[in-house]
Amino acid sequence: MTAPLDVAAARALTPGAGGAHHLNAAGASLPSSATLAAVVDHLELEAHAGGYEAAASVRPRLESVYEAAAGLINAGADEIALVESATVGWRRAVDALRLGPGDRVILSSTAYVSFALHLLNLERERGVVVEVVPSGADGSVDLGELERALSGAALLALAHVPTSSGLVEPVAAAGRLARGAGVPYLLDATQSAGQLPVDVEAIGCDLLVTTGRKYLRAPRGTGVLYVRRALLERLGPSAPDVRGAEWTGDRRWTMTGTARRFETWEASIALRLGLGVALEEVRALGVEAISAHLVATARRLRTALSALAGVQPADPPASPSAIVTFLVPGVESAAVAGALAERRVNVVAVPPAHGWWDLAGRGLPAVVRASPHVYNDAGDLRALVDGVAAIAGAHGPGKEHAA
Repeated sequence: MTAPLDVAAARALTPGAGGAHHLNAAGASLPSSATLAAVVDHLELEAHAGGYEAAASVRPRLESVYEAAAGLINAGADEIALVESATVGWRRAVDALRLGPGDRVILSSTAYVSFALHLLNLERERGVVVEVVPSGADGSVDLGELERALSGAALLALAHVPTSSGLVEPVAAAGRLARGAGVPYLLDATQSAGQLPVDVEAIGCDLLVTTGRKYLRAPRGTGVLYVRRALLERLGPSAPDVRGAEWTGDRRWTMTGTARRFETWEASIALRLGLGVALEEVRALGVEAISAHLVATARRLRTALSALAGVQPADPPASPSAIVTFLVPGVESAAVAGALAERRVNVVAVPPAHGWWDLAGRGLPAVVRASPHVYNDAGDLRALVDGVAAIAGAHGPGKEHAA
């Protein structure tokens, strides 16, 4: 049994926790003071010593970031590339597969917009075939349909948790099906890494991307790409860079033997050091403890919002994550988010364009998304519920509420 998290301690170590009620971890969470200091201190060092010299002086610390990222997902450090965002990692991984005419890519309806658009563009320009597997009654991907679709496919790409709801896809079951069909499996863990356990061996994915800015509480402009060692030698970046390749002759070059072949020379060392601190903080708290706390927090929040008159829950049944979505019928979700911002409650509205197959498929307009983290206390949740109650009450009868 995991020990309960100390929310007060987390708030004390988070400079932004005393400001607005920040319930937007699924967008960009608040960093700790230690993460902030790591970034600022290195920028100061660059200003005084020079960028190359500063980087050389922190090389051991930078190497430890690979170890920390690998430890988070149960991978090897040689299977980790540090990238500028999950989208950058996704594109480099998919491009390395060299998909062509007739190659079938299998997706769930919860695919993120940037990843879906990349694949749809490959469909338009290269003749790749994009197939979306329908969801079952609980909102998650239909495993029977998925098994049938995987026969002869070139790639399976799933989101662990989508941007448009608190759904958690059955990623390990999907991994067993992909392994049985001999299909490479790319997992989008941008909304799950840091809030749910993510184990590439248990899940069975061959490729994984995640970002630093969400539940990992790292700076924006950081991300991680995982490439399974057994797949690595089959894949090379479509645009080799001096960071991951060596020019060995007039028309020859060799690739590094690690996932760093997908990196580029130019990167923010300061941001990557911040990522390293954030990863160590996740390790220190324990992903299991974080997950238990956040899932319970989101459950309480869903219950409180569902009890409000004039509020429509929007999460599908299979939604045991820290993301909570809802609507106030008669009020545009962007207007709800704006009205909450006036109350210093930070949430976002997710439009159908960010998850078309999911939201449009469920007949939903934009939804309001709230996503707490370890630094959110009961006052933050109460501020959200009270704010939503006031907005809904202005458009219809209200009733008792509590958080």
